[in-house]
Amino acid sequence: MSFSTASAATPAPAKAPVADVFDWKENTISPVTNPIYFEDPVIRSEIRPIFIYHRFDNSFVTGRGTARAGAIQFRYALTDRLAFIATQDGYLNINGTAVKGNGWMDLAAGFKYALINDVQNQFILTPGFTFQLPTGDKKIFNGRGSGQFNPFVSFAKGYGDLHLTGNLGVLIPMLRAEQNTMAHYSLMVDYHVSDWFIPFATANFWTTLNNASNIPGLRSNGYDVINFGAGNASGVTQGMLGIGFRSNIQKNLSLGFAYEMAVVKPYGLSNNRFTMDMCIRF
Repeated sequence: MSFSTASAATPAPAKAPVADVFDWKENTISPVTNPIYFEDPVIRSEIRPIFIYHRFDNSFVTGRGTARAGAIQFRYALTDRLAFIATQDGYLNINGTAVKGNGWMDLAAGFKYALINDVQNQFILTPGFTFQLPTGDKKIFNGRGSGQFNPFVSFAKGYGDLHLTGNLGVLIPMLRAEQNTMAHYSLMVDYHVSDWFIPFATANFWTTLNNASNIPGLRSNGYDVINFGAGNASGVTQGMLGIGFRSNIQKNLSLGFAYEMAVVKPYGLSNNRFTMDMCIRF
């Protein structure tokens, strides 16, 4: 055997580096509208200040006027699938011609779990629940009953830069005489034009499922802000349509803006409203 034959060897081809798989959820956005009940299906850690400005329908029990609400939500990812969520707190000011008042809102917190997280097919399904404690001020129609559960399921489906996000849940009060049982359902479609501009359209609806005795004769409810315990609202559906956009200022900081208007009579608490938020992620 010759020396050249014994020592020659064909080098093995180098393996190509494995490219990182882009997680489509990086381009999804948290809902801006219906912020208390339209829960993001994606598991994230964040602090989220929120401001909402309502204009009342003239025929509502409060009379002509406005309401302003400010709150700070908190979410913490305990694992990549499980998160603690604190979805309601804050301060509400009601300035109607017939009803005026301000005070603290009820507190609500719970958990959510990403049951299905299919990166390849761009789909996530996340059930969860919150419990609302009656800690708020009665002069702003909070602090009533013995609390209420909110079991829900949220989902998101991606089609490239287009995303469809939805939520379905039901508010179950401990005392049905004090508060109404209400189904709520939300849908949002957004398109990731760029990090700076992600427009969306949204629809939020609430259906009251029983009559309560807190406000006899009332035939509408308070959307996501107040459960009035209306006495004549069983079977009544209320809804709002909205448009807006989210802007990712930095990787872990985004701003959201939305305008909504009521589209199903009786309009209830809001004829139209503006919502602004800031998502600070960590």
